[in-house]
Amino acid sequence: MSNNSHRSYVEMERRFKVYVYTEGELPIVHDGPCKNIYTIEGRFIHEMEHGAKRFRTNDPQRAHVYFMPFSVAWMVKYIYTPLSFDITPLKHFVSDYVKVISTKYPFWNRTHGADHFMLACHDWGPHASQGNSLLYNNSIRVLCNANISEGFNPQKDVSLPEISLIGGYLSPKLIHPPPPNASRPYFAFFAGGLHGPIRPYLLQHWKGRDNDMQVYEYLPKNKDYYSYMLESKFCLCPSGYEVASPRIVEAIYSGCVPVILSDNYVLPFSDVLRWEAFSVQVETTKIPRLKEILSAIPEEKYRKLQEGVIVVRRHFMLNQPPKRFDVFHMILHSIWVRRINARPNSNRS
Repeated sequence: MSNNSHRSYVEMERRFKVYVYTEGELPIVHDGPCKNIYTIEGRFIHEMEHGAKRFRTNDPQRAHVYFMPFSVAWMVKYIYTPLSFDITPLKHFVSDYVKVISTKYPFWNRTHGADHFMLACHDWGPHASQGNSLLYNNSIRVLCNANISEGFNPQKDVSLPEISLIGGYLSPKLIHPPPPNASRPYFAFFAGGLHGPIRPYLLQHWKGRDNDMQVYEYLPKNKDYYSYMLESKFCLCPSGYEVASPRIVEAIYSGCVPVILSDNYVLPFSDVLRWEAFSVQVETTKIPRLKEILSAIPEEKYRKLQEGVIVVRRHFMLNQPPKRFDVFHMILHSIWVRRINARPNSNRS
């Protein structure tokens, strides 16, 4: 984090006020999944609802931004018809919600939604936001599925890191990763299903081809996923059906240098974190040359990348209660930056 970003962060801690709308009923509003693949969605909503005393204001006149605390993951669970591929009910829910708050309060109409935000980690978050054109085009959308080719706008939207906590807890193996000088016998590692266009291409070229490239579709039963990450120099992070992958954060937790294999993905917090200082980005067309590209990284540069991973780890940690500079605060800071940039003459203090 640069000096300017640090100053901005400190300013955010001092001044930032969020109004959370009370409209809407459980479970789709004011709640969300707090474990497994969409952990971050529920945890953020819960923190804004039940914690975050420093940032939450009950006086909407004092707020810099207004949070619409609905959960797209819970929309999919409760109002989507399985296997129908009909996302219309999600769009209708969002449309109705905006209608309620914009009719009851003056704040939405005052800025055409530009000082409002939603947060969703479900793949269909961007689709749900199409329920209201002002929300889609003007509001701050905090999304895991941060795909430029699907309408994600990095000037106003926020890329949300996908954090998968099985059972809602960080694996004990990842709580204290090994020191930087620990042995990492595996050069590169990936294991995962064949979702989307990039992974089949990766497996086609590297599955079972080279002992340095430990690439699997499914890990053998006697192998452990996190142990592999903890013992690998590079952790391959290809996109699946959608651009985001929990592997990036898992790699950071493991002290393993993430190798980003993705197209059109805006990386989380990339306006304040220098991803090139702790990860490697490889164009997906160069996957056949992946070992050559990674092998060409000098040992000294690799050590710096790994040290960078250890430095940024705190920015991706989910803590209860939250701690300074952790992922909850980083998300709020990203929202703060977009709000201040969009409205530099804001008179709120």
